[in-house]
Amino acid sequence: MPPIFQRLQQATKMSRRKILLLVLGCSTLSLLIHQGAQLSWYPKLFPLSCPPLQDSPPRPKHMTVAFLKTHKTAGTTVQNILFRFAERHNLTVALPHPSCEHQFCYPRNFSAHFVHPATRPPHVLASHLRFDRAELQRLMPPGTVYVTILREPAAMFESLFSYYNQYCPAFRRVPNASLEAFLRAPEAYYRAGEHFAMFAHNTLAYDLGGDNERSPRDDDAYLAGLIRQVEEVFSLVMIAEYFDESLVLLRRLLAWDLDDVLYARLNARAASSRLAAIPAALAQAARAWNALDAGLYDHFNATFWRRVASAGRACVEREARELREARERLLRRCFGDEPVLRPAAQIRTKQLQPWQPSRKVDIMGYDLPSGRAGPATEACLKLAMPEQTPASMTFPEFQRADFNSCSSNKIEDAETREEQQPGGRVLV
Repeated sequence: MPPIFQRLQQATKMSRRKILLLVLGCSTLSLLIHQGAQLSWYPKLFPLSCPPLQDSPPRPKHMTVAFLKTHKTAGTTVQNILFRFAERHNLTVALPHPSCEHQFCYPRNFSAHFVHPATRPPHVLASHLRFDRAELQRLMPPGTVYVTILREPAAMFESLFSYYNQYCPAFRRVPNASLEAFLRAPEAYYRAGEHFAMFAHNTLAYDLGGDNERSPRDDDAYLAGLIRQVEEVFSLVMIAEYFDESLVLLRRLLAWDLDDVLYARLNARAASSRLAAIPAALAQAARAWNALDAGLYDHFNATFWRRVASAGRACVEREARELREARERLLRRCFGDEPVLRPAAQIRTKQLQPWQPSRKVDIMGYDLPSGRAGPATEACLKLAMPEQTPASMTFPEFQRADFNSCSSNKIEDAETREEQQPGGRVLV
């Protein structure tokens, strides 16, 4: 064969090789792009951004959790997360005795007797109570993880003032329901010890079992002692202003999946029922009046960010972003392409209508698109379920015929028997 034809044949073979490599490269790139799309659509199938806090084999999911649900801190949303997790894993949830309604006889100091006998011993506890360390540890199994949540005191107090305005006498006394007037002279309206007084002064401290009448200005040691007690019991103090970052830390603490902490925002007020922004002077006055709460929040806000730093702030923020993206996909699948919070009057699904504290406050909620049914719709229903309707969850406890048959005096009878025993606990 002439040399020119040999060179032409070699060139043809090389061209075929290049074409083959090009095709393989394009196929590989296409596969990577496809998997990237899958990652953003099905995040649970892929490991999350943050590496484990330490090199260790994967941990099983933690199944025993006690959540101290504080007031006006996004606690209802956390409660819903825990209730749905418990239902999916067939766990026992501590539910209040019928005479306690949907809270554990708050504002009384918590007692294990406030828990319905059919739900003892529980895996999960997440309803409102006033913290009592000994009683909770008597109720919950060993190894329980204790978690709570705090909120910036000025924003929290504005929410309390709006939400409980018709129930708290200190708030009802204020002319024109003016938050500014109350904070200008709180002593003129506040009476320690009267009904619902704890909603008008240092509510966080009260919920945590502290004395809400103490002031850190007069007794620094008391605040330090209360902080120490909280740190001894609670493995995580979440911060409401950084809710998604808090859920990242909670997920990692409990070795849960991303899907386990997806949520719909619950118990939110309409824009017309809240201040768009709290003026600086008003915020300062609210923090001064609730100085004990301010001290608690400032301390645990600082420890929260130290914990984020130890986990790697960039990776926590990246995981929080993944959580928000997955949450948006879930809300669209459940409530339509443009899911919006609606006033209760516009919600057709009765189970999703949130309780309204008064005519002056609008609490918003979600509604299911019409014409849907099936397991997916049932899951969406539970995602947006208000606090007052836990009976719609399929907890086995609700299937018992005697669940709501307890007489109202059984709590008192049980407490009396305990007090008569040597060393029995006397409730105050």
